[in-house]
Amino acid sequence: MNKNINDVVLRPRFKMQLSTDNTSVLEVFEAMSHQKSEFIVSRVDDHVFIKLPKAKQQFWSPQLHLEINEIDDNNSQLYGLFGPNPTVWTLFMFLHFAVAGLFIAFAIWAYANATLNTNYQLQIGGMLFMVVVWFVLYFAGSLSKSSHQAEMNALYRFMQDALKTNT
Repeated sequence: MNKNINDVVLRPRFKMQLSTDNTSVLEVFEAMSHQKSEFIVSRVDDHVFIKLPKAKQQFWSPQLHLEINEIDDNNSQLYGLFGPNPTVWTLFMFLHFAVAGLFIAFAIWAYANATLNTNYQLQIGGMLFMVVVWFVLYFAGSLSKSSHQAEMNALYRFMQDALKTNT
């Protein structure tokens, strides 16, 4: 359970072994879901989701998804993943695939025009534009992740405090 918080920020995924059964840990998070706190806690089976209240959420606000699996009667494994709202992440991935698809379409169109000995500058320009759009998407995602680092740290501290109450 000794985990440096900077490790979490650099790697949005983490795991830790807990010296208690998963049912006890899940019950702690279940109890927190009924209390008023600075975060919204919800549980589905062995999964716990911790996120900011709607009033504090922004477009790319992070949430923490925990999966707590049973190892044996006295130990469990916690897997954590930081990420934006799943709807936002799906949109972001859709945009990446759309850019990749358009890049391939422009490449095929450019190849067809080159084979036919016709002008293909427009298609090369479209391919270059798709590369620029991909870089913009990449840097927008990186900037959003770094700008919400304080929220990720707060989510992680909240999770640690909940785990400390269980031991």
